[in-house]
Amino acid sequence: MAILPILEAPDPRLRTISSPVAAIDDDLQRLIDDMFETMYDAPGIGLAAIQVGVPKRVLVIDLQEPESDEEDAPPVKKPLVFINPEILEGSDDLSVYNEGCLSVPDQFAEVERPASIRASWMDRDGRIHEERLEGLLATCLQHEMDHLQGVLFIDHLSRLKRDMLMKKLNKARKAA
Repeated sequence: MAILPILEAPDPRLRTISSPVAAIDDDLQRLIDDMFETMYDAPGIGLAAIQVGVPKRVLVIDLQEPESDEEDAPPVKKPLVFINPEILEGSDDLSVYNEGCLSVPDQFAEVERPASIRASWMDRDGRIHEERLEGLLATCLQHEMDHLQGVLFIDHLSRLKRDMLMKKLNKARKAA
């Protein structure tokens, strides 16, 4: 496994529309493993293949929820793989999350999305799933699926907010 470089805005490759995965082969399995390692190292809770320069419709998510309610409880990894995901239906009810992105490092903004979705996808073993997802998982899947269409979370913001966020990002890069 390898930690891959994560593309950062405004890299034009992040605007690429990803192609469907035709076959689940050893190369795809290796990419999925590398994506998890990269995401955990960053650290993040979701990563689309295009964020590591691979324009394929594959993404990984791990919300890493605590094992118990104890403050010091270590998070439990629950890795999820979504190949060729599709949103079949979005709820009329909306939710707002303060989203961030590994491709727009250390910048956060409130984004409104459907509170629940019905989605279909293949897992890394080729099994097809169709489920209703809610809460953070629904938000995260929508966020990562935006990447597959060349959309960043900042595209959901007003032009003024987006410009302010990008100025902050550029200022942080210069200071580093």
